[in-house]
Amino acid sequence: MDIGLILGVSVPIVVVVALLIALRSRADGSFERIVRCRSGHLFTTTLIPGSSLKSVRLGNVRYQRCPVGRHWTLVRRVDVSTLTADEIAAARSVHDVRIP
Repeated sequence: MDIGLILGVSVPIVVVVALLIALRSRADGSFERIVRCRSGHLFTTTLIPGSSLKSVRLGNVRYQRCPVGRHWTLVRRVDVSTLTADEIAAARSVHDVRIP
């Protein structure tokens, strides 16, 4: 078989399966997550499992641009239950670049 054909069929299947798994693991089906940078800024970003075009994944943290402080930094997901309603509203009002 041709390697191009194998890749042409395999890659889309893997992507679809990964997205379905990710959607099942999230009640609202959204990839939007609230994150905090090292400077303490809260904002919303798109975190898709296995995809990273705008950040560098380093385990549980990512190196990406903070739209609040306009700097490159490490960001970490935040447990929303630990935030106040005002912090959640502030984080959701600022979103980074919309590329996964």
